[in-house]
Amino acid sequence: MLAPPVFAFDASLQGSLEEELRAALEGGSLLIEQSNAETDVSPQELVSIAQADYKRMLAVLYDYGYYGADIGISLDGREASSITSVAPPQQVNSAQITITPGKAFRFGRAEITPIVPGTALPEGFRPGAPARLSLLRDAVSAGTTRWRNEGHAKAKLESQTITARHTDGTLNARLKLDPGPKLRFGDLSVSGDSAVRTERILEIAGLPVGETYSPKELSDAAGRLRRTGAFSSVAMIEADTIGPGDQLAITARVVDDKPRRFGFGGEVSTIEGLSLSAFWMHRNLFGGAERLRVEAEIEGIGGDTGGTDFLLSTRYQRPSTFNEDTDLYVLGEIEQQDEVNFFSRQLTIGTGIERIASDQRSYRLGVALRRANTRDAFGEDQYTLLLLPTGATFDYRDRLLDARKGYYLDAEVSPFYAIKGADNGLLTEVDARVYRTFGTETSTTFALRGQLGSVIGPGLEDAPTDFLFYSGGGDTVRGHDYQSLGVDIGNGQIVGGRSFLGLSAEVRYRTAGSLGYVGFIDAGYIGREAFPDGSGEWQSGAGLGLRYDTPIGPIRFDVAVPTSGGDDTSSWQVYIGIGQAF
Repeated sequence: MLAPPVFAFDASLQGSLEEELRAALEGGSLLIEQSNAETDVSPQELVSIAQADYKRMLAVLYDYGYYGADIGISLDGREASSITSVAPPQQVNSAQITITPGKAFRFGRAEITPIVPGTALPEGFRPGAPARLSLLRDAVSAGTTRWRNEGHAKAKLESQTITARHTDGTLNARLKLDPGPKLRFGDLSVSGDSAVRTERILEIAGLPVGETYSPKELSDAAGRLRRTGAFSSVAMIEADTIGPGDQLAITARVVDDKPRRFGFGGEVSTIEGLSLSAFWMHRNLFGGAERLRVEAEIEGIGGDTGGTDFLLSTRYQRPSTFNEDTDLYVLGEIEQQDEVNFFSRQLTIGTGIERIASDQRSYRLGVALRRANTRDAFGEDQYTLLLLPTGATFDYRDRLLDARKGYYLDAEVSPFYAIKGADNGLLTEVDARVYRTFGTETSTTFALRGQLGSVIGPGLEDAPTDFLFYSGGGDTVRGHDYQSLGVDIGNGQIVGGRSFLGLSAEVRYRTAGSLGYVGFIDAGYIGREAFPDGSGEWQSGAGLGLRYDTPIGPIRFDVAVPTSGGDDTSSWQVYIGIGQAF
């Protein structure tokens, strides 16, 4: 049997309509959508699409407060509602939707009871306002949501009385809610064939069984399970019926993610050379959603920054160890930094806790032992330090690799006690970023970054070499050689400074397509003193860049030149990577 032929057709909307209403009707019409599509459909399918458009057009009109409209849909002049699907026309060349909206109705009465005092109802749900159907739904949603927040998990719409008076174009709406009883959390059970032990799932979720029902507590419990990374899907299902003692049982429906994961990345610049990184991770090491991550990085391959740097680290993290929002971690690192101005090889082992206050805020406290061999202009040294790293991260960015709004703040204060080879002191590092975007389809983002570093306590000669700061390169001042700015101690010898200040600004312009353009300027300061006081040296750089959006983040291509400082201002540097510079 031969398939029916397919044809292209034109569709139009006719009628005296306000611009906003016309746009909403055109956006809601399947006929108009199909006429703009590149694929053709058969006449039989067009008949079905046209007949479905009656309800879609009516829904849009109701949403805009038109309750007495006339809707006509014709295919080549024939009313679509009169065409049977068993005997469709052989061909359809045009479709015309004709709408006479009639009178726009307004609320005569807009009531919803009972509601919790202070409930924020929709602004337009009031007498005299356009009687949009969506406002009724929004009012019910606002009322029931507020009741649920008060512990009434089964709050619902009990009844509604809606009367349209066509003579004066008013709509009277009376909505009655049924809050139901105030409930408490019942037992939490687990469904799904998970490799994570049930007792650990309950412990990680941390649902406060026996306490007053709260949608936020339910959402937080699901969030804790997702945060482990052990599950690809988590859903908290409320029981349909209320249990004894006004308790509501909850079921956690989980689906395991793949237990192992690996990834890799790379970045290249004209001076710093090629950087490669890779990691391997197990998400459920001992059956309790414990995470083990092994990571390796190699930097400076083929670069002009001294030698090759490497980092090999492993980190074990156990979620919900001391309470549902506090994780335990254990780490070990071997790192080598072979730079132009210093050499350091370190071994660090440590443990600590991380408190996750929310999806955006976390705090950490740890203890670590570091053993290092170092060499710089002051000579060779060996030291052993006891570290107490304490930090906080506030991450309110909308996107990790391509932030367009929000801010980010990471601060760490690390007191260190010298067991051998150094003096006691305090290392402080702060990284702050803020983003603001204007425009929608084509947009401009202003991004600012400030970095601050300080070593308090030991003098410049006695401070741990790898705690000192340098400026220059892709993460501080683009356009300048990597770590080109430090403290000049004479005879052309440079060491790191005890204080660092970095400032960066970018203007990011996005086109309607995948391309974007960036202009940026960076500045860096290094000083002998513990806090920047202006007695040290500054350098700055500026440049332009391209961005190409991909599913994994924008590909970055930056070209920068020095604008002040010791480098030759005729030189230039190139930086390529994935994600924005900050």
